[in-house]
Amino acid sequence: RPAGPELEILQSVKDKVPPALFTTPYQNPVAGTEEARRANLRKAADLLKEAGYQVKGRQLVDAKGEPFSIEILVDRPTFERVALFYKPGLERLGIAVSVRVVDNAQYINRVRSRDFDMIIAAWGQSLSPGNEQRDFWGSESAKRDGSRNYAGISNPAVDTLIDKVIYASDRQDLVAAAHALDRVLLWNDYVIPAWTLKFTRTARWDRFAHPVELPRYSFGFPNIWWWDAAKAAKVG
Repeated sequence: RPAGPELEILQSVKDKVPPALFTTPYQNPVAGTEEARRANLRKAADLLKEAGYQVKGRQLVDAKGEPFSIEILVDRPTFERVALFYKPGLERLGIAVSVRVVDNAQYINRVRSRDFDMIIAAWGQSLSPGNEQRDFWGSESAKRDGSRNYAGISNPAVDTLIDKVIYASDRQDLVAAAHALDRVLLWNDYVIPAWTLKFTRTARWDRFAHPVELPRYSFGFPNIWWWDAAKAAKVG
């Protein structure tokens, strides 16, 4: 749960964020087993029912009888595989799912104008976040085509917390503000966290050496690597 400086920051937007944020640690649904997946689907079905949806003829419909359908837009076969893996879980809930692969130019144009239901996206972050957060999550960027606010987030609490990040007076304040922003973004369910990797895949000739200690979130190639004559001699 939030505590210390982070809690103080969140208190300033208390009336604009989900109340559970203050009482319950955020946790993504955990799968990994068929039992866990079924439990997650039951929870999802309950939430959809609370929102006014019901299953008729194995199809999820709203109060007007309109079917719940979603198109996952991708621009490459590698992401098509990810979307197709996700598709059966939604279909078990009665959701009609289509996966559409388009060429890169069409994909860019549709994403720029937010002409999509769902995409697969990533936001690279640094250990010192700043102005770029406005382009990712800010209300102004929600109105601007071509921004990286793909979900069109327009939330005064998020705007306040972005400013807290940008105008932090020292490292402690920056960390607390970044944690607060991250927590509010998670609790509003703007994205479905998909996966992460704790390593970087590389393919290269073994002709280089690097420091024993590499940066925490980067393998630093080629900036801090160097030509190693002994290794190069072995490779030929």
